Amino acid sequence: MWKPKDILGPETILITREQIVRYAGASGDYNPIHYDEEQARRFGLPGVIAHGMLNMGLAARFLETQSPPGARFQRYTVRFRQMVRPNQRLIISGIVKSVQNEGDIFHAAIDVVMQIENGDAVITGQAVMTVPIKTAKS
Repeated sequence: MWKPKDILGPETILITREQIVRYAGASGDYNPIHYDEEQARRFGLPGVIAHGMLNMGLAARFLETQSPPGARFQRYTVRFRQMVRPNQRLIISGIVKSVQNEGDIFHAAIDVVMQIENGDAVITGQAVMTVPIKTAKS
């Protein structure tokens, strides 16, 4: 089970055009800024960008893979800091801020950050994960 100050990760992810296109299909978000370079530039962007919710989902998946079996999100919020372009490598990490035992459930507050390789934050966020004590001890 987690303890305060435990470090989660890091994990590195390469954002590809294929991921962006697949996410557009899965989410139904076909805004041309996610697939058309020229249209993205007309909107004042440097080119095609990944969906913010794709980045948020990748950070959530990271937290799930770093969690004990049976862990569930009680709360998850992020702040979008910067756009992500295709072929950028992202580094996701987290730190456990606090752990509370409430009856038969642990509550862990975790800060998560997704950064571009140069260290600029793409998203920062917080999650509260709950873990049944029986599961956490297994």
